[in-house]
Amino acid sequence: MALSPYVQAMQELFRANTRSREFPAHGAKVHSVAWSCCGRRLASGSFDKTASVFLLEKDRLVKENNYRGHGDSVDQLCWHPSNPDLFVTASGDKTIRIWDVRTTKCIATVNTKGENINICWSPDGQTIAVGNKDDVVTFIDAKTHRSKAEEQFKFEVNEISWNNDNNMFFLTNGNGCINILSYPELKPIQSINAHPSNCICIKFDPMGKYFATGSADALVSLWDVDELVCVRCFSRLDWPVRTLSFSHDGKMLASASEDHFIDIAEVETGEKLWEVQCESPTFTVAWHPKRPLLAFACDDKDGKYDSSREAGTVKLFGQCLPALTGLGECLVSVGWGEEIAPLLAWLAVLPPLAQLCAYCSQQHL
Repeated sequence: MALSPYVQAMQELFRANTRSREFPAHGAKVHSVAWSCCGRRLASGSFDKTASVFLLEKDRLVKENNYRGHGDSVDQLCWHPSNPDLFVTASGDKTIRIWDVRTTKCIATVNTKGENINICWSPDGQTIAVGNKDDVVTFIDAKTHRSKAEEQFKFEVNEISWNNDNNMFFLTNGNGCINILSYPELKPIQSINAHPSNCICIKFDPMGKYFATGSADALVSLWDVDELVCVRCFSRLDWPVRTLSFSHDGKMLASASEDHFIDIAEVETGEKLWEVQCESPTFTVAWHPKRPLLAFACDDKDGKYDSSREAGTVKLFGQCLPALTGLGECLVSVGWGEEIAPLLAWLAVLPPLAQLCAYCSQQHL
């Protein structure tokens, strides 16, 4: 079966950028990484009780700041869906904290009833949902920082997420099910038997067509958002799937586990597109919101692997396009070369133009 032009282009790009780059971030293991909505910053949360924020400068991360204040591990974090300056952290110290990178300060601390392990921000930016180890999910008003609602579940709650339309709320649970609630009513809509064992993680694709779940059975399942049916499974991992991320265009899905590689699949076919080699289990993966660039973090320090390695590094795989490339070169790099050949020929005879590229958000000359 012939590979699509997109897959060929991505494979060529990854082949030219096979080496993952490491950046010191924390004094202990990194549990979570996430990009700001514009992709200019990457945040990480760690067992060392801190969050770090990096600026993406061309092909490397430059640490901008450390954020201290939590009294326990920062287990998960996420950014505001449309404000690139705000992010929120969830900690085992029974609080969440909202941070503003412009002031480098915590602008709100919200006390919760348990040790927090999951957090997400609603697509409309108005609500933050946080889940704790006691299977309680609290919905917090992002402006007043007060609790709007609280739900106690009778099953193990793993990852939580709104759908892209903001009208349904999804939970994965320890029985292998996906529980769907209406939002904001929080009335049960459906419970889907997704996996035969613990359903661990869930992610929605940015196009709104699919969502994916990862399970302790080592399978990744892809679901149609409208029909709520499984359209395909990815089975290249051997260990429980810990983390998932869709690429900015919704065409690639990264999944990781205790296997020493990250699987990158083409969403529409399920075929293996690439495999990112790792030296230890992977805790978290996150595609850049505009580029084929994957951030991830592994179990860096473990005697079984390499005790000389520093704990708390953040890693990048893929290509962050340099600021001054030709527009045509950029479009070719994302697989549009054949389709726009006439346009490229026309651009070649034009005088130089400064323009902002919609494909990599950089200015081309």
